[in-house]
Amino acid sequence: MSAVVNSDLARFSKDISALGLKPLWERVMRLKAGTDAQPAIWRWKDTRPLLMRACELITAKQAERRVLMLENPALAGTTFITPALFAGLQAILPGEIAPTHRHTPNALRLIVEGEGAYTAVDGERIPMRPGDFTVTPGWSWHDHGNEGSAAVVWLDGLDTAFANVFGAHFREDYPEDRQVAVRAKADSLLSFPFERTRANLERMSRSGEPDPAHGFRLRYSNPETGRDPFPTMAVFMQWLPAGFKGRNHRSTDGAVCCVVEGRGSADIGAAHFDFAPHDVFVVPSWEVRRLTAAADCVIFSYSDRAAQEALGFWREES
Repeated sequence: MSAVVNSDLARFSKDISALGLKPLWERVMRLKAGTDAQPAIWRWKDTRPLLMRACELITAKQAERRVLMLENPALAGTTFITPALFAGLQAILPGEIAPTHRHTPNALRLIVEGEGAYTAVDGERIPMRPGDFTVTPGWSWHDHGNEGSAAVVWLDGLDTAFANVFGAHFREDYPEDRQVAVRAKADSLLSFPFERTRANLERMSRSGEPDPAHGFRLRYSNPETGRDPFPTMAVFMQWLPAGFKGRNHRSTDGAVCCVVEGRGSADIGAAHFDFAPHDVFVVPSWEVRRLTAAADCVIFSYSDRAAQEALGFWREES
């Protein structure tokens, strides 16, 4: 009897496959929180020499954007650091220009090292200084240049995966390498200088106790709308006082973290990472994480929380 049933099922499976049908009862899709991404860290002491080597081997114009992508070890071949987000470290040398283009994915920059560079976004020219966070909305013309005397490095964060999922990834080159741009105003909606952010964090620290899991944490917002700078990505800067020992916490957004100042450690799932300035680490969705500060720490992060909240998916647990 069993052999007959198995034979019938085999024929049935063949018949439905011919029509592009699949039985739900044999599904192999993930039906639990979390993703395939795994915790990982990219240490500045390792990545910086490779970036400088890349500067020797290829010009910004040849590469168009001289970027080393931070690809999650569990997502090989995708170019992504989480299933929803891209991260890369970009370097530009004195006198170089990264040519003007635009694309539908939104992009952010966190300046990691060096001064004298700028990014121009739809005619606004924004200076880039360490710790500054700049906004490049989707489909905005943008180019970068370095008028300083040393290399400048920043972290690129993009929501490329969203454009890919919806089949809406468009890209276009500008007729010239550089667009005509004027210096952005001090209150530009595209720039969040670190000096101002640091002052706000210090003000927060004087007004109360740190959050048990996050320390003192600011969430960036568009001052005109009060909403996140991007429809898909939420962006944060947090300060962990020396000696801070965070409580276990997890949430459904996958987060990319870059250490701006200080030293400490991150326990993410079963992984333990000691971190130093300019290290980048990734916290996958729904992994338990705990942060500890050996000295005062400032950490920048971005995640897909904005999209999850808009769709009603986001959850957290402490």
